[in-house]
Amino acid sequence: MKEFLSVKEFSKFTGIEQTTLRYWDDIGLFSPAKRDPDNNYRYYSPEQIIAVNFITVLSELNVPLKTIGEMEKNRTPASIVRLIEQQERLLDMEMRRLRECYSIIHTRLELINYGTKLIDGFSVVDGVRLDKGMPDKDGIWVDETRIGILEREERMFILGPRAEFKEGESFYEPFMKFCDSANELRMNLSFPIGGYHGGFDAFMRAPGRPDSFFSLDPTGNRKREAGRYLIGFTRGYYGEFGNLHERMAAYMREHSLTVSGPVFSLYLHDEICMKDPTQYLVQVSVALA
Repeated sequence: MKEFLSVKEFSKFTGIEQTTLRYWDDIGLFSPAKRDPDNNYRYYSPEQIIAVNFITVLSELNVPLKTIGEMEKNRTPASIVRLIEQQERLLDMEMRRLRECYSIIHTRLELINYGTKLIDGFSVVDGVRLDKGMPDKDGIWVDETRIGILEREERMFILGPRAEFKEGESFYEPFMKFCDSANELRMNLSFPIGGYHGGFDAFMRAPGRPDSFFSLDPTGNRKREAGRYLIGFTRGYYGEFGNLHERMAAYMREHSLTVSGPVFSLYLHDEICMKDPTQYLVQVSVALA
């Protein structure tokens, strides 16, 4: 091998971009073995191919260049162990954050896509969504204007404290108290948030005043059981349900249905994907007895 390597040659051997090598030299992190006094060209020794590995390995571990520079001359096995253990803790935290981001993305996509399908409607047979074609004689058609019965999978959520609505108090005061409890509940408010009524009677009395709010966080402390649910949809701003509760009650009477358990109000389309708040799309569901 040649006694000295140009920046281009050294970059080829190490896989490090020439611009990166020049930057490292400019900040004093890793300098060439010599410079040509006539043209100031950088030249590296073959031994530096091994030496630079210290920087590239720690850079791969997301160690800041400043920290690498501070340790470059005085590193020991013990100091590198401490540094790597620190990076391990930081990367664990970052991986948890990324997993949570993925979960938020998955949850949001599911709700938005589901709400989009409701615009055109879909066929449902025995509570199972088919998504296309007209229903057969045993099926029904479900869109955002209709009440229907659908199979729901088990789902975890975080239930907040009881929402106390005072006389003349708007929707927002109890909702903000729920948001204030996010840290205590270890809850990420980026997950979709919905309203929770303890039963259908409570929903009928005050559809826009839930007993509690909940976050659709899959690591939650509560579980919505799998099963068949009576489901209705409407559009409007938070807490505005129009006559949906009355339509659901009429459907129950017409089909001799009985419901039990809590009522979940969840916005499929909210400010994340809708500019006009009057067009937010909410789904209300309650389990059939």
